[in-house]
Amino acid sequence: MKISELTLFTTNLSEQRDFYTNVLELPLIASTAEKFTVKIGVSSLTFVTSEQANPAHFAINISSYKIQQALSWMQQRTDILLCEGEQIADFSNWNAAAVYFYDKDGNIVEFIARKDLDIVNTHPFSATDLLSISEIGIVSDDNEAIYHQLNAILPIEIYDGNFKRFCALGNVEGLFILVNHTKKKWFPTQEEAHVADFHIKGDYNFRFLNGKIVTEKE
Repeated sequence: MKISELTLFTTNLSEQRDFYTNVLELPLIASTAEKFTVKIGVSSLTFVTSEQANPAHFAINISSYKIQQALSWMQQRTDILLCEGEQIADFSNWNAAAVYFYDKDGNIVEFIARKDLDIVNTHPFSATDLLSISEIGIVSDDNEAIYHQLNAILPIEIYDGNFKRFCALGNVEGLFILVNHTKKKWFPTQEEAHVADFHIKGDYNFRFLNGKIVTEKE
C-alpha cells in the first residue's frame, strides 16, 4: 500500500516548519502563510494551520538496516521516546525495529526499519534515508467499521492484530493503524489516543474528518 501524500493539521505552523525542515532536514517543496509541504522520499507531508488539532501518529520507512544510525542521528536533534525502557522498539514479529519521537505538535512520529523491504544504503544516515510515509493512525471506537469502509474503497488485508483493540491493515510499504481508543492507548507513550483529522492520497484517497472517512465523491 503506497501513501503518496499525507496532510495533517497544526496549531504551530511556524514551529512545525522549522522542525521538519531544519531538525529533520527534509526538503521544503511548498510554503504559504497557511500551510507547508515537505518531501519524504517518494511521499509528501503537508501541515495546514488550524485553530484546533489533536495529535496524530504516523510512521516513516527508513533504510532497512540503519535503525542504530537513525537513533544516533535523532539523538542529536530531539528527545527519543522510550519503548518499555528502551530507545529502540524491537518488533521481531514484524521483522522490524523503530525509533519514536514527538514533533512540535505532539504528534508521535516513528522511524521504522523493515528488513522485509531489504533496502540497503551504505552512506552515513541522513534525511535521504527517510524513504516514504508508511503508516497513519486511525482512531475510532469501532475498528471493524473502519476496516469495512476502507475495504469498500479498495480491498485491504489485515497485517496484524484484530478489531477489538489494535489492527494494522495493509503491508510493509504502507499500513493503516486502527486503534480503538476505548480499549487501547498509543504506543509507546501510553497517552490517550484522540481522533485526529487527516487527508491521504495514494492507493487510498480520502479525508478522515471528525472520526469519519469521507471519499472525494462524497
